[in-house]
Amino acid sequence: MKKYLILIITLISFIGCGYSSSTQGGTVGVKRKQFMTLSASSMQKGAVQAYSQILAKAKKDGKLNRDKKTLKRIRKIASKLIPQAGVFRKDALKWKWEVNLISSKQLNAWCMPGGKIAFYTGIIEKLKLTDSEIAAIMGHEISHALREHGRERASQQSITNTGLVLVGAYFGLGKSGMNLAQQVASVTLTLPNSRKHETEADRMGVELAARAGYNPYAAVNVWQKMSKLSHGAPPEILSTHPSNATRIKDLKKYAKKVAYLYKK
Repeated sequence: MKKYLILIITLISFIGCGYSSSTQGGTVGVKRKQFMTLSASSMQKGAVQAYSQILAKAKKDGKLNRDKKTLKRIRKIASKLIPQAGVFRKDALKWKWEVNLISSKQLNAWCMPGGKIAFYTGIIEKLKLTDSEIAAIMGHEISHALREHGRERASQQSITNTGLVLVGAYFGLGKSGMNLAQQVASVTLTLPNSRKHETEADRMGVELAARAGYNPYAAVNVWQKMSKLSHGAPPEILSTHPSNATRIKDLKKYAKKVAYLYKK
């Protein structure tokens, strides 16, 4: 019993040392409390290193910023979106933003902590994206960085790993037991939070786009296009993302909510 109490106290003490996110809710009202154990500065330092490595490899492979016309296009869109980031957090205006294009068939785009953005040519070409649709995707990815979802997930993982080590040590779990515990933790903790992250980024993204002068309903168009390409996708309960139908319904609701910003 004494060892069990020590285990609980240790976990509570570790949880108690969390940082908090400084994101504001905006018009869409994203206000969920977040738990952080890792500092924002450490995440941004890691992002700088990771981003540099990815760009270096793309450059070595002859895939970095090869399409100058498309590069100019996405950078112009970014130049309109980034100034709106201050609505959600003022410090983001001081981030060292970067926007680069990687030639790849992947339907992908992302934004690391600190504003390190990458778009893949595949998502633009295969979905035949308009500027407003690119803005919708970019706004979504920027929102992940503004909301510090990467930092939150890394913090959750650190807690999970620490807890599993402590529990495993106490109960004498072998390697197979620990793997099972990790799988259970992933399904019950990481999976639901991932869906929350996607929904938050969707809502914040439509507001960023609207404030930047892009039609927020373009986000609906993007996911209607994605829906046509995702036949055979797993059911929502087993997916790390909301289902396309759920996502489209929510995007319509929040696009309507911020439409007045676009009309201005």
